[in-house]
Amino acid sequence: MLVLDTREIGNKLLAIRKKTGMTQAEVAELAELSNRAYADIERGTSNMRVDTVLKICSALHITPDEILTVRESGISAKQEELIQRLNNCNAKDKETALQLLSVFLKSLD
Repeated sequence: MLVLDTREIGNKLLAIRKKTGMTQAEVAELAELSNRAYADIERGTSNMRVDTVLKICSALHITPDEILTVRESGISAKQEELIQRLNNCNAKDKETALQLLSVFLKSLD
């Protein structure tokens, strides 16, 4: 789902920036923005143009999806977790899990 709330986007940028250990000034410089402009974006008090989003994402080494979308909670998160766990299985276990899932889904028909 697309995020249109500038404060939510700013909060995401703040969290990502802190996780990377960068300062606002470092992100601003890499994104070719003034310190003030980036600070306003992170506070959610300023809108961004598409090119600004792309520059900030490049500076933080993220995709625009990471700040402009929100994952659906509940089932989607569980599905992603299961897929990740399945991907970590060896080939034999993966085949067994897929066969079990197939049998279960057929039983629902």
